[in-house]
Amino acid sequence: MTKTKPVRWAKGAAVSAVAAGACYAVWTVGREWAQGVRQANPDAILAGSAESVMAVVAGVALMPVLLWAGMRAVRERGNHLLVIAGTVVWLFVGGHVVENAVSTAGTAAFLALFAVLGGLLAMVEVRGSGRPTP
Repeated sequence: MTKTKPVRWAKGAAVSAVAAGACYAVWTVGREWAQGVRQANPDAILAGSAESVMAVVAGVALMPVLLWAGMRAVRERGNHLLVIAGTVVWLFVGGHVVENAVSTAGTAAFLALFAVLGGLLAMVEVRGSGRPTP
């Protein structure tokens, strides 16, 4: 457990940056897969819809797992706010950069902004789970 807030902020920002990059990659690949299915069957109704839904689910559902596991890997506990709020924010940020085909510079800026926000959210440590700490 970190004793200083700047160290916890840096860990949260780093974990958020890695998680955002991974989720962005998964979501982007899934979106490209869905577009490929759509192009392969241009006359089919709802072609690629299932793949598109799976891309969104994978791109968003991976975020809380990566945030939680990443913060545990850097030995930080009490990251409830980061995991919950980070996932909700990622739904909008990730959705914007992937689904709206934002430029490379814009995507980098949004992912960096997400990392900074993740660092800020990581500074809030939730204690008192009722369990004794070892």
